[in-house]
Amino acid sequence: MTDPGQRLRSSLAADSSASSGGAEFDSPIAMEAMRATRVLHAADQEPFPPPGRIRVITVANQKGGVGKTTSTVNLGVALALFGLRALVIDLDPQGNTSTALGVEHTVGTPSIYDALVGDSSLADVVHPTTASPLLRCVPATIDLAGAEIELVSVVAREYRLRRAIEGYIQGLPEDQRPHYVLIDCPPSLGLLTLNALVAGDEVLIPIQCEYYALEGLGQLLNNIELVRAHLNPGIAVRTILLTMYDARTKLADQVAEEVRSHFGDLVLTTVIPRNVRVSEAPGYGQSVLTYDPGSRGSTSYVEAARELAERGVHLQPERDPRPMGPPSPPPAPATAPMPAIRPSSGPPSGALKRAFPESDAGVLPVPTSEETR
Repeated sequence: MTDPGQRLRSSLAADSSASSGGAEFDSPIAMEAMRATRVLHAADQEPFPPPGRIRVITVANQKGGVGKTTSTVNLGVALALFGLRALVIDLDPQGNTSTALGVEHTVGTPSIYDALVGDSSLADVVHPTTASPLLRCVPATIDLAGAEIELVSVVAREYRLRRAIEGYIQGLPEDQRPHYVLIDCPPSLGLLTLNALVAGDEVLIPIQCEYYALEGLGQLLNNIELVRAHLNPGIAVRTILLTMYDARTKLADQVAEEVRSHFGDLVLTTVIPRNVRVSEAPGYGQSVLTYDPGSRGSTSYVEAARELAERGVHLQPERDPRPMGPPSPPPAPATAPMPAIRPSSGPPSGALKRAFPESDAGVLPVPTSEETR
């Protein structure tokens, strides 16, 4: 009897020839059905490669409406559907990530607030999701809105989330530890976002394909540099995801080209298009991958997650476990400054030049080969 996974791979073999008029997928409906089949039968396909070590990714951008929550949810679901264990932490008091994953987040629900301000461990507030048994979520309730005020007088307040994540991971058997921890930040640069930056090993920045989305980017990068210098020397921006791309407009192409020319290989090849299904899915307590697996939005997030996973394969395991509590400040460089990505054709132009008005502003530090080991 034919293996169902082999049947699926055979039926999708015409994918590469579909765009050239293949007889099997020669209509929009057939193409959508093919895309839906790929997502619905993800378990029968080649799984995404696991990372070399646990990746704690902070999804941050202080501008609202650029796709932080949507990207966190759909990347987490895609990683889980294709065989990787993922934990999503909702750090936004609005609780939209919890809504999209179908996790209860009414007042009184054990949430990230209890782990940050109270005495609960992260294991006490982790909830399963309906999207995948490999995906778990820490919800946010409205109580989190007052957490920034309550944390002001707490000792080592910037490290509360880091300690909670480390304690949770160390308390799990090795075969149950998440491959990915995705932290959804609020649209601000307050104490909650600071906790997320201290807890993470890398930052993923979603950028909407419009010029307004570039206005505060310089401030975000400067804040990441301050965190790197004083609180978390391991943090680095490693991924930029272009969202809400509208291929019908030249504006989207211009913004995408400008971001790619300035940030280079940090930008994922996959872009997330404007797609109404992506916006509709949270209303049903689902991600777009489970709500409409054949949509362009679903396909794009699967490909973005695949890129993210492939980039993590070569990360080397840490030599020592991450220390519990504040890390030691990084030593001052003895000779040359930290390597940086600069645009290949001179200083940034247009909106990026306005976002980084100073000569060295906007220069984005990247991890050295020593740091990735």
